[in-house]
Amino acid sequence: MKFDLIVIGSGPGGYVAAIRAAQLGKNVAVVERENLGGICLNWGCIPTKALLKSASVFEYLKHPEEYGIKIHGDSVADFEAIIKRSRGVADAMSKGVQFLMKKNKITVLNGNGKITKNKSVEVTDANSVKTEYAADHIIIATGGRAKALPNLPIDGTKIIEYRKAMSLPAQPKKLVVVGAGAIGVEFAYFYNSIGTEVTVVEFMEQGLVPREDEDISKELARSFNKSGIKVLANTEVTKVDTSGAGCKVYTKDRKTGKEELIECDIVLSAAGVTANIENIGLEELGVATDRGLIKVDGFGRTNISGIYAIGDCTPGQALAHVAAKEGINAAEHLSGHHPQPMDYNNIPGCTYCTPEIASVGYTEKAAKDAGYEIKVGKFPFMASGKASAAGATDGFVKVIYDAKYGEFLGCHMIGMNVTEMIAEAVVARKLETTAQEILNAVHPHPTMSEGLKEATAVAYGEATDV
Repeated sequence: MKFDLIVIGSGPGGYVAAIRAAQLGKNVAVVERENLGGICLNWGCIPTKALLKSASVFEYLKHPEEYGIKIHGDSVADFEAIIKRSRGVADAMSKGVQFLMKKNKITVLNGNGKITKNKSVEVTDANSVKTEYAADHIIIATGGRAKALPNLPIDGTKIIEYRKAMSLPAQPKKLVVVGAGAIGVEFAYFYNSIGTEVTVVEFMEQGLVPREDEDISKELARSFNKSGIKVLANTEVTKVDTSGAGCKVYTKDRKTGKEELIECDIVLSAAGVTANIENIGLEELGVATDRGLIKVDGFGRTNISGIYAIGDCTPGQALAHVAAKEGINAAEHLSGHHPQPMDYNNIPGCTYCTPEIASVGYTEKAAKDAGYEIKVGKFPFMASGKASAAGATDGFVKVIYDAKYGEFLGCHMIGMNVTEMIAEAVVARKLETTAQEILNAVHPHPTMSEGLKEATAVAYGEATDV
């Protein structure tokens, strides 16, 4: 059987690419070895947000009196029920993708996909039966998996990755999280909020969320410290002993050489993502890779005609919304359209712990390193009426502008609902908006979102009005 397009992988990049190609009149098939929707929908973005919502609700119940509400009796976090709710949300979303496949007349091929030398796709099903399908174009959207560290071999029982962290049979009393990126801090927040003693170990000197602006890292560190989460920055895990009832985690401070032993029930490895590019036929076909990722251009094209790659198996940021846009670009390009190439400098990043983190563009350090003379403004949510009313005054909005032309270089936020606010900065930067235009755009009051305008006013020495 022949298709116009075969997509290998049905994550947020793969299924979006398939739908867009089908909308453009292509006969499309998707190869999926596990669950439609991929890791993001089934084990990543969506179910983690369900866990974090449960954590947020539970935190409100810990101090309802702050909001003038009395609750008789203790509130208890039912770990099993929280996990069950999370899995229910993921299952519902996966069924939604199934519906979209049917609606757009996309053929779903269950099994492992491998590209053959004649640029067909060989699908091996659960019974090891191999079937070959021809296609004019192929999109590789195989995603990624948790990175395994040499000193941290994942066994799925005592040393686990994010998938297992969402489906543990019982809540651990003590947890060590290795890696303080988005995945690490989200799970650290979740487990701490429901009563687990949490320690975070991060190799990078900056500590928490090391890819964010330094001010964001410092603010989150203050919040985590207040919540009782222990953070070891600039620290490596040298060994983990799992021979006993729990785990013994041996750490070493990279600056001082100080060694520390941490005992816990479980270690969560959250040290990044490794691309799934093994055993899919890349070598046989000569598809170019670099440092474990498939090399592509701004439209997702590989060095082999007719073969595209998108998402976590390519060099762009390993984020669902990046994969989705890359998927649309690839589908439109192979259909003869002319999409805009990806602009990886205008990709928002969001972290959904409490307080939330959202950012786009240059950090202050990166802007200076790039040679810009900058204006920086910071507006604390302590000064926000909406934040005060909500009892969520932690955090701030930080903006960075080019001093010469007013170009909007970067925006960095930490606080309540900032993941919903960052889109304004993304669109503004896309439209090449200047600081003056932000200042002259009337923002609603009282809102958290007016913090962006207020931070801009601070940067330019103008009056704030909240």
